[in-house]
Amino acid sequence: MSQKLFEDLGFSPQEAAALKLKADLNTRIVKAAAGYTQQELRDMLGTSQPRVSDLLRGKMSKFSLDTLVVYAELLGLRTEIKTTKKQARTRGAAGAHCVR
Repeated sequence: MSQKLFEDLGFSPQEAAALKLKADLNTRIVKAAAGYTQQELRDMLGTSQPRVSDLLRGKMSKFSLDTLVVYAELLGLRTEIKTTKKQARTRGAAGAHCVR
């Protein structure tokens, strides 16, 4: 899922970055959970069946990034956040042309 998608929906670039992290992690959790019933997931994750249902249906606003990390780890996923510097924008990089 692209960060640009969230920006197009009106979120700031900073909010979009956080939402992209949550969306990517949620997608990986759902894939890891595919072989289990909701009752099995309830027991594995130590939560209620309605919360499991919300998780599997992608209701990300109901879960903090911390909670998603815990769920991922409980499902055997290794989680990490990598940070990199943004590429510097150069003047005129947007495609401006000079006509002489």
